[in-house]
Amino acid sequence: MRCVADEKSERTLPATGWAVLGLLSFGEELSGYDLKKWSDRSLRFFYWSPSFSQIYSELKRLEQAGYASSRLVAQETGTRDKRVYRITDEGMAAARQWARETPADPPVLKHGPMLRLWLGHLLEPGQLREVLLRHQEFAEEMRLRAVADAEAALDEPAWAYPALTLKWAERHYASEGALAAAMLDDIAALESGG
Repeated sequence: MRCVADEKSERTLPATGWAVLGLLSFGEELSGYDLKKWSDRSLRFFYWSPSFSQIYSELKRLEQAGYASSRLVAQETGTRDKRVYRITDEGMAAARQWARETPADPPVLKHGPMLRLWLGHLLEPGQLREVLLRHQEFAEEMRLRAVADAEAALDEPAWAYPALTLKWAERHYASEGALAAAMLDDIAALESGG
């Protein structure tokens, strides 16, 4: 007979597991490939997009925990069968409980351009400006992608909250571009002795 503590520890998921379960919570049967596409169109803007291997590992874990079920679907093209996954009632209850009760972790800032700025004394001034200019370009590209994906998400009523999250991402990347521009001004002032 297993004790309750053992059962609870088996059901503890890493962040990637909750993210995959969250993707399944929208109620569609999805393959691992579909989950990767969905995460690339949503999660990557504010968290990260798990790799295929992470997604498949988490799907296995979710099935073992009873949070997801799967079935094979025959392909019309004659290629091998595709496995699709669906959230179970127990998985939906766990996802709801996690979303409602788990304290929000403070965001972790892991910012490559800031690290390079911090080490600016090791770079030529032009190199640091180039890093910040590339960061501005990246931020603008991500902002525009978030806008486009938010517009596409608005077509689906179930995606209203993910669309709001993408709006947050749009604002985040706009501010990243503005911060990089301000840092370029600060570097110019530092170099001129100001």
